[in-house]
Formats: sequence, structure tokens, C-alpha cells
Amino acid sequence: MNLSAEIIVKEDINNLEKLFAAEEKTFKNKRAGYEIKKIRDKLVFKIKAKDSSALRAVLNSITKLISVYQSTKQVVKK
Repeated sequence: MNLSAEIIVKEDINNLEKLFAAEEKTFKNKRAGYEIKKIRDKLVFKIKAKDSSALRAVLNSITKLISVYQSTKQVVKK
């Protein structure tokens, strides 16, 4: 089964684009991957996976890194 999802981010897109530039876009088992596109004022993560477990793993990886970025940003502001 082929699955896909999109995550759209509308804040701090330049910083997040730089952050994800260093990340692996295709996982070692080749069951899932993603690409990032900057479209005007948003950053779009297009995720493709061969099964639901792989899709969930990629979604978790992306959202975890975004969460770490947000937490770090909050600490730096203080």
C-alpha cells in the first residue's frame, strides 16, 4: 500500500528549511521518505511511504525535530 501525507509550516520557514537540509530524506530501509518545498510563505513536507508504520515513523521524525526547534527557540528568547 502506498501512502502519502503533507505537513505545511507557515512560521520560521527559512530556519526550518536550513535545519532540515542536513537531514536524511530517504530512510535506510527505503520504505519511506520525504521532500521539502518552499512555496511562497510556507514550507511543505511531502511524505511518501510504502506502509502505515513507515509513514508514522517519518511523521514522528519530522514533528519531533520541529518540536525541538520550537522548544529551543523559546529557551533562547528568555
